[in-house]
Amino acid sequence: MKYSRLSFLVLCISLLCLVLLTQARRHHPKNKHTHHHKGSHISQPPSSSPALEPAPEPEPEPAEPPYNDGDPSNSSQVFDVRKFGAAGDGVTDDTDAFKMAWDTACQSDSAAVIIVPKGLSFMIQSTIFTGPCKGALVLQVDGTLMPPDGPESWPKNESRRQWLVFYKINEMSLQGGGLIDGRGEKWWDLPCKPHKGINGATLPGPCDSPIAIRFFMSSNLTVQGLKIKNSPQFNFRFDNSQNVHIESISITAPALSPNTDGIHIENTNGVEIYNSVISNGDDCVSIGSGCHNVDIRNITCGPGHGISIGSLGNHNSRACVSNITVKDSVIKVSNNGVRIKTWQGGSGVVSGVTFSNIHMDNVRNPIIIDQFYCLSKDCPNQTSAVFVSDILYDNIRGTYDVRSPPMHFGCSDSIPCTNLTLSEVELLPAIGDIVSDPFCWNAYGELQTLTIPPVSCLMEGVPRSILDNNDKGYC
Repeated sequence: MKYSRLSFLVLCISLLCLVLLTQARRHHPKNKHTHHHKGSHISQPPSSSPALEPAPEPEPEPAEPPYNDGDPSNSSQVFDVRKFGAAGDGVTDDTDAFKMAWDTACQSDSAAVIIVPKGLSFMIQSTIFTGPCKGALVLQVDGTLMPPDGPESWPKNESRRQWLVFYKINEMSLQGGGLIDGRGEKWWDLPCKPHKGINGATLPGPCDSPIAIRFFMSSNLTVQGLKIKNSPQFNFRFDNSQNVHIESISITAPALSPNTDGIHIENTNGVEIYNSVISNGDDCVSIGSGCHNVDIRNITCGPGHGISIGSLGNHNSRACVSNITVKDSVIKVSNNGVRIKTWQGGSGVVSGVTFSNIHMDNVRNPIIIDQFYCLSKDCPNQTSAVFVSDILYDNIRGTYDVRSPPMHFGCSDSIPCTNLTLSEVELLPAIGDIVSDPFCWNAYGELQTLTIPPVSCLMEGVPRSILDNNDKGYC
């Protein structure tokens, strides 16, 4: 009996082991399709498999900031002016630090960024930043730049005609959310300035005042996002340059600040001025001789002296300006709207100009051609003049200051203006109900639509003097 029980126990254990072995073989079949390769093994997914939790996607790497405040000697090509010794306290002379930062960035083999950090004010003397540089360069102004405070603080051996000059630069961007403070108040009060002398007189004496920002013999330039205020004289000036893009800037100065033109261009081609606000004591934009292919759009101008071509032909000089467009803009509380101004005795041509979709708000001389431009009362009469032709005024509406007529076409006695075209012009007095008549002198053109007020003084056709003159001062 004892052996029977033992035999039965052994039999049960044997049966249990047999069952477990069979189950193990069912769950681990031999893979008959496994291929053995030399080298790496690439496992193939099964034809069907149970649903699995999706693998988590890798977290994206954090984006690098656009400007890394690193050591200027490292490979980031970012140069903070503080690394070169700039204090940024508004009192210390930071000129040398800016020069060293510029020279280092300019010699960088790749694109470089100079950082003017936010929250600090940097005082800089009159300085010329010289190129050409090896690569593209960005001057990122997020803080404040300022010159010495007035004529008495200006170094005796430094030029009083300019403050910051960029010379022979290719591919540069002057940008940022910072401020350029020209500190021009003491310059405007010099006795030589208009109406600043005793009893409103202009007195003799030193009168040079610095242009705030000047680009000379440069190309592929961008100015974007900055605010500039209270320049001693012109805010921006571009000479002998090409491919200039100005976007979203703000220029402010008091309405009576003398000669504070917002943007002046001379002998400069391929200019775009977009989406900006300019309020100052002179022209919002002034276009000098030698300028071609200029596009100005979405500008709010005023108070000021409007948007001007000229003055041209001073000192019997030759002036050539063509392919100028000003459109989609507002001019308000200004001495002029859209203006062409030339001196007697000059030569050359202004042609291919379009003023379109412009709103005037209480503007004196909303539309004006003045070929008798003179800053005194004793300019001599001269027969030669800059030839003005092919000017289009389209969709110009709003109100005018009743002290002057809404349209003024004062053309040369000897060389008339020709091919002036008016379409959809409607100008009403800002005060009262009496509409003034336009003024015309030796002006030829056509009306494509009825205008308000009517322009009955514009002559048709082309005058004999133009047909017989083969030269006409063409450029």
